[in-house]
Amino acid sequence: MSAYFDLPWWGYGLAALAMTHVTIAAVTIFLHRCQAHRALELGPIPSHFFRAWLWLTTGMVTREWVAIHRKHHAKCETEEDPHSPQTRGLRKVLWEGAELYRIEAANQETLDHYGHGTPEDWLERHIYRHSVWGIALMMVIDLVLFGAAGLTVWAVQMIWIPFWAAGVINGLGHFWGYRNYACLDASTNLVPWGILIGGEELHNNHHAYASSARLSSKWYEFDIGWAYIRLMSWLGLARIKRVAPKLRLEAARSVVDVDNMQAVLAHRYDVLARYLKSLRQIAKEEFEHLRLDTAQRSQAKRLLRQQEAALAEAQRVSLQDLLARSERLRKVVALRGELEALWARSAASSEQTLQQLQAWVQAAEQSGIRQLEEFSLRLRRYAM
Repeated sequence: MSAYFDLPWWGYGLAALAMTHVTIAAVTIFLHRCQAHRALELGPIPSHFFRAWLWLTTGMVTREWVAIHRKHHAKCETEEDPHSPQTRGLRKVLWEGAELYRIEAANQETLDHYGHGTPEDWLERHIYRHSVWGIALMMVIDLVLFGAAGLTVWAVQMIWIPFWAAGVINGLGHFWGYRNYACLDASTNLVPWGILIGGEELHNNHHAYASSARLSSKWYEFDIGWAYIRLMSWLGLARIKRVAPKLRLEAARSVVDVDNMQAVLAHRYDVLARYLKSLRQIAKEEFEHLRLDTAQRSQAKRLLRQQEAALAEAQRVSLQDLLARSERLRKVVALRGELEALWARSAASSEQTLQQLQAWVQAAEQSGIRQLEEFSLRLRRYAM
């Protein structure tokens, strides 16, 4: 079959990578950050381009994708989460993520409850809702452009999102990796360089600040999707609405004030992550003192890492047995519960929250535990 482009074998590989990268950019910028989380607004040119490209290369319907993703955030790591490896198993999500997507897309209740605000124009109702038309047209385009090799290029395009997004991000991104923030879910960052999947590899950062248009948070992290958004903003094609707050540390205050409290609340996941780091240091010392063997230490680490409310009854009993043997661990776990409760009390006034945070800092500083004293000092350095 004659082709418009006559390329060497590696040229077809580059063409496939380039086209799949555009698809990744469309998913992360249009579907995810713009439509699902409203972190930015897109002008009509990029918006219509991304919609058309996604129809051709994935067949996904905007309303369905957005509704499923919003439900994932609302019901994260529960039985109602459409694709949590914590409840469905990593193998299931990694290799059958696209099937889980199709099952949830058929749930009209999910679409009605979580799919609001997505495009409902003539194109969406009469063209883009027909998924098979788009991917069939893409196959014809690939055949015209690349000849018989176009079938291979098309096949790569068709499996790219189901594997990388529905499988790897939804699966490994809630199972393995590093965490900058102690979110209540199991989200992780897979690598610090969000290039291959457009920045979506920085998944823990996203779950900490879901409405942020920027997914990177540390100096060594690179979010290429954010680079594209900044470029479009500079060209007048996009308007950035929200980004995650940047952590700022000042000289430690003698007493927690309102500004300090607001900064602590705004950076609560960073605060919890720092606290868990202190807890691990204390636990390591206590394990030595208690002379726990390797298996006992492993179990104790798992118990201390989780919230007590999330533990099964047998695990809760084991944790209480451990805490009964260590006054220091008992203090640290109790103070963690009080710290988490600060932003769980939605009905508390600003004055009440300030008093509670001041009392918490005082208790930490009087605990007699060096790591908590150092942590409370850092807490008094948080600034807006």
